[in-house]
Amino acid sequence: MAAAGVLVMHLVRRPPLAGEGGRNTKLWLLLGLGVFPITSAGTANVAGFAATQSRTFCGSCHVMEPHAEDSNDPQSRSLAAIHARNSSFGKDNCYACHKDYGMYGYVMTKMGGMRHVYLYLTEYHDMPLEESKHDIRILHPLPNANCMACHTTTAPRWLSIGDHASSLEAVRSGTVSCASAGCHGYAHPMTKLGKELDAGAVH
Repeated sequence: MAAAGVLVMHLVRRPPLAGEGGRNTKLWLLLGLGVFPITSAGTANVAGFAATQSRTFCGSCHVMEPHAEDSNDPQSRSLAAIHARNSSFGKDNCYACHKDYGMYGYVMTKMGGMRHVYLYLTEYHDMPLEESKHDIRILHPLPNANCMACHTTTAPRWLSIGDHASSLEAVRSGTVSCASAGCHGYAHPMTKLGKELDAGAVH
């Protein structure tokens, strides 16, 4: 609005660009054509990025609704639902658990999100929900490093649990998944029902 106001005022009043008043005119045009629009665009991008991290956004595609509904269920004991009840990041639990924690993690996670949008528009938009539960699989198994971003494997309390201590190296190397039937259970168990899993498919 501020930028539009500056431009309209310039077009209506036609202040001089040269002479004594020219400096002020150029300053106002710099604000109207540069500073205000760039600031506005930057603010909008930040707000947009924040919105795409929410579970509400992640569950907005129909094929993701079961995951979001399970996360929202206060009675559910799935990993996703338990993490959704965390007061620190619960409303953003999809992003918190699935994001890339590497040096360029933020950028890589957003690029992966754009891939999801593309696939939804080209392949999954008309896919029946029951079919999607079986056919849509995570691109790569969720690395234990994502779990260890919050759950350290060095704390005495963690190591005091026998199963943790006995599988320490397997957990750190990723040969045993934290989110597996033998450990803490699948993060989204509803996708494991119905047809048998394809060989090697891990959610």
